[in-house]
Amino acid sequence: MVNDVPEKLEQELRRGVVVLAVLSQLGERRYGYELRQSLAEQGLTIEEGTLYPLLRRLESQGVLSSEWRTSDGKPRRYYALNAEGRALFERLRGSWQGLNTTMNHLLGNGTGSWT
Repeated sequence: MVNDVPEKLEQELRRGVVVLAVLSQLGERRYGYELRQSLAEQGLTIEEGTLYPLLRRLESQGVLSSEWRTSDGKPRRYYALNAEGRALFERLRGSWQGLNTTMNHLLGNGTGSWT
């Protein structure tokens, strides 16, 4: 097995949940750094080079709204779910819960069926 295969596979698993994780934290307006900190505190570290393009993409896809605020000093762009974003979040959350249930069943006690 090539040494970087496990890392690449783990990265693929993480990539699949980053959107859901970000959406889960945008029920209220947050700026990028605050969002990164919130996710990191809960165990999901996301690099700036991943988060900011994702936020811009989600906004261009019509699921986030944003606004610039300057009241706390330097200008910050705050993001939040709009109506379409809330609907998408609920849909993805349901999908995740179904997949999680299925995977828990498939993995059983964590040893897999090969033991």
